[in-house]
Amino acid sequence: MDTDFTNTRVKFRHLQCFLAVTQLGSVQRAADSLSITQPAVSKTIGELESILGVRLFERGRRGAVPTREGRLFAPHASACVASLREGVDMLLRERGDMPGTIAIGILPTVAPVLLSPALMSFRQQWPAVSLSVWTDSNALLLEKLKAGDVDLVVGRLSEPEAMHGLSFEQIYREPLAVVVRREHPLTLETPLTPALLARFVIVVPPFGTLIRQSAESVLTAFGAHALTALVETLSVSLGRSLAMNNDAVWFVPAGAVEQDIALGLLAALPMPFAGTDEPIGLIRRNDAARTPVEETLVDALREAGRSRAGSK
Repeated sequence: MDTDFTNTRVKFRHLQCFLAVTQLGSVQRAADSLSITQPAVSKTIGELESILGVRLFERGRRGAVPTREGRLFAPHASACVASLREGVDMLLRERGDMPGTIAIGILPTVAPVLLSPALMSFRQQWPAVSLSVWTDSNALLLEKLKAGDVDLVVGRLSEPEAMHGLSFEQIYREPLAVVVRREHPLTLETPLTPALLARFVIVVPPFGTLIRQSAESVLTAFGAHALTALVETLSVSLGRSLAMNNDAVWFVPAGAVEQDIALGLLAALPMPFAGTDEPIGLIRRNDAARTPVEETLVDALREAGRSRAGSK
């Protein structure tokens, strides 16, 4: 293979399509993420395979799976794309056309307690860098990470299939809390029973989320097996509003309501929480290049996580 000739023929679009298919495991999903057609992605991958003289993917019912050669090529392609983007951003910043930007995905129940202290530390070193923050369910944040829409995610460890190509670094564990408004009728009832709990609206995370599994474990251990009148949401603001104004019983990560409890706005109910605390960690792509800006933010998030772990 003529390396010099090959290098001049490999274009940015080849690498972009290759990385999208590698991360998403499907030509169609890669096309959707790039806002182009599936045939266009297939043609671009075919061109790249022809240039390199190797087969990069095995295509079948499971989607597009990287071959050995594809796996070897992936980290170099990712580093090349990341380096090019970093260089373009640097030139734009030098011209004053745009500040640097880093995109982060974070669980909505984690963002208020972890991101504020981390951002304060981060901005001391990078005051001109903008932060784009996405909050969503863990599953959707991982999809954004694989598609390259965010640089890193602060979330929960998911099942092995969803974590393919990603790394997880635990930074702290977050317990669950069940809270009501300060003068809620349940705060006056002793003992608290499933029948009493069932009289009120229950606010829980959506079905299929990891924290929903923890909430159901608590309910089962408490003896409440078939509660109705559920409201499913990940929104901290909606959960707080329902608890404060609608006498709802809110199942939520403790960190999201610790300030409300400290101020006496909400009260925690005595429930069996043993074994329901969830690991919260940094999730990143294995093939992505690390930039100084990203590493500074990661260090700040680690420190914020250690502070939370030490305060418990």
